[in-house]
Amino acid sequence: MKTLEPQILWNFFHEITQIPRPSKKEEKVITYLQAFAQSHQLACKTDAAGNIVISKPASPGYEKRKTTILQAHMDMVCEKNSDVKFDFDNEAIQYYIDGDWIKAKGTTLGGDNGIGMAMMLAVLASEDVKHPQLECLFTVDEETGLTGAFALGNDMLTGQTLINLDSEDDGVIFIGCAGGIDTTASLPYKAEKPTEGYFAFTVQVKGLKGGHSGDDINKGLGNANKILNRYIWNLNRKMDVRIHAFNGGNLRNAIPREAAATLSVPYSEKETVRVELNHYIAVIEAELGDVENMMQISLESETLPETVMDKATSDKLLNALYACPHGVKAMSRDMLGLVETSTNLASVKMQADNSLLITTSQRSSVESAKYDIAHQVESVLSLAGARVTHGDGYPGWKPNLNSEILGIAQRKYKMLFGDEAQVRAIHAGLECGLFLEKFPHLDMISIGPQMYGVHSPDERLSISSTQKCWEWLVGILGA
Repeated sequence: MKTLEPQILWNFFHEITQIPRPSKKEEKVITYLQAFAQSHQLACKTDAAGNIVISKPASPGYEKRKTTILQAHMDMVCEKNSDVKFDFDNEAIQYYIDGDWIKAKGTTLGGDNGIGMAMMLAVLASEDVKHPQLECLFTVDEETGLTGAFALGNDMLTGQTLINLDSEDDGVIFIGCAGGIDTTASLPYKAEKPTEGYFAFTVQVKGLKGGHSGDDINKGLGNANKILNRYIWNLNRKMDVRIHAFNGGNLRNAIPREAAATLSVPYSEKETVRVELNHYIAVIEAELGDVENMMQISLESETLPETVMDKATSDKLLNALYACPHGVKAMSRDMLGLVETSTNLASVKMQADNSLLITTSQRSSVESAKYDIAHQVESVLSLAGARVTHGDGYPGWKPNLNSEILGIAQRKYKMLFGDEAQVRAIHAGLECGLFLEKFPHLDMISIGPQMYGVHSPDERLSISSTQKCWEWLVGILGA
């Protein structure tokens, strides 16, 4: 990145990619930020959760302007392709430049939200950027429950204006976001000895695009858990299918890209299994091939496993996963093109205690609808005999079209680029809703450079859009 401009920004982004920072394991980046503040002789405070605020006095002539808060989160989604060996706890991200894009080698890049952090550090370190009094807030654990924002100390901020740098669309000003809640289910089963004379095999779905369970949920992407389960469910209607293992997806806020199940059927059905899979592949490719053009569904023979799931529970599991909703449930009537309500069947994992853990997440810009879709998921999984629990959830952020900072950002964008910035709400969980609960006086917007494939190994960050967003941010601060 040493050849990219502005160099101060890209140098910081490079440094951030070299620091392991999984959610709930931000100790190394916290130390980095504290050392940065000390080396630049900037005030720094850290709350009990690990959130950090680094402050910088106003530039000469800007002392009477309102204190502005810049905000980004420290942690990153840690996803990789199944054939990639990578230790997110200890290894630096291996990035590379491909034309206008910065990508990582088989893993998430961490542009979400590393580039927001880099912009804040560049502003703090720069001697040329004009700005009012600044409070730069770096939060922990945004990706796995917004726990940093939930626990933010009430004495951490004094500013009246907040610019969140966690958006991923070029030339867009976000002024609202969805609230969300997680719904998980534990389904116990009995481990039994397999029936002799059965044929064992593993079916695997991989190569899907995955993506953000909020921002990408309306793109018609495949869900590996749903695709795999549909094949098994249909097979189970025609023969005695026994389940040894079912594992798919990883993170609650990522659309699952990969899933695999090890099964057994009567040996006489061996060829039928393959024929049915070939037919099924043709069906799925016809349905999703234009979107998921790298999808792969494979079948490999296995040694008969030592145990299988009891038949009654396996049937309940297949029915529950088939019926469990996934995707867009409603579109907004207030903002054209905005998803109002959605749900993500995120992961299915076999546990050591002979149970399956099913993880889902729900989002909505309407609070009652958020709970309604969560309760729909609960009812389906409860019918299967699972024990269902809900997370605490987090609130949405209601748009304010009369926002002062919105007007400044719109005018500056027009002045710099000769075009109108789009004003939208986002179907994703920004921390802004929680900030507004703690600090009701805040006037907020969210901006960021163009990124695609976030929360997946396809994540990529536009260089030119980042340069443009930096110019825009500098312009807003100096307005």
